[in-house]
Amino acid sequence: MFLRKATIIFVSAAILFVASIATMDLWVTFQAKDRIYDSVDAIPPRHIGLVLGTSKYIGKTLNPFYTYRIDAAQALYQKDKVDVLLLSGDNAHRSYNEPWTMKRDMLKAGIPDDRIFLDYAGFRTLDSIIRAKKVFDANEFTLVTQAFHCERALFIADYYDIDAICLAVPSPGGMAGLKIRARETLARVKAVLDIYLLDEQPKFLGPKESIPTETLSDR
Repeated sequence: MFLRKATIIFVSAAILFVASIATMDLWVTFQAKDRIYDSVDAIPPRHIGLVLGTSKYIGKTLNPFYTYRIDAAQALYQKDKVDVLLLSGDNAHRSYNEPWTMKRDMLKAGIPDDRIFLDYAGFRTLDSIIRAKKVFDANEFTLVTQAFHCERALFIADYYDIDAICLAVPSPGGMAGLKIRARETLARVKAVLDIYLLDEQPKFLGPKESIPTETLSDR
C-alpha cells in the first residue's frame, strides 16, 4: 500500500515538473509572437541593432552561429535597416573577446567605426538585454541571433519594457539542433526564474555609454 502511494506521488510530481517546464517554454515562445523576422527585407527599420555574441570558432572550426549573426548584422546595416550596431558579448580574458572579434569583422565589411558600439560585459543574454537599456540607453532595438534565442531574448526585453524585435538567422538541424533546443528549454526555465523570482541583474553595469540618436556620419 505504501509503495503504491509513493509511486503515485512520484509519478504525479514528475508529471507536474514536466508540465511546468513545458508551460514556461510555451510562455516564452508566445511572448515573442509576431516580433521575429527571418528576412532582412521584411524587418522594420530600427536605429540600433543588438548583436548577441558567441565564439567565432569551435576548436579550429568556424562557428556557424557566429557567421550567420555577423552576416545578418552586416546586411541590416548595408540595407539601411539599422543605423548603428551594438555588439554585446563575453570579454572573459585577454585572448577571448567576443565584441572586439565582431567589430573586426564589421570593419572589414566597410561599416564605419563610429557606427559600432561595444558591450564587453554581455556575459549572458540577460546581461546583454539589461545593459543595452541601462548602460547604452537603448529602449528599442533589433536583435540579431538564432530563432530559438530570439524568443528568450524578447521575453527578457518585454519584462524590462524594451521595444524589441528580432532578426532570426539559421540554426543547425538534425541531432545538433535537437540538443541545442533541449538546452534552450532549460535556459528558458532559468530565464523565467531569474527575472520573476530571483531578480537577477547583470554582473556589471558601470557608467553610462549612451548611443547617440542623431546621424553619426554619412553613408
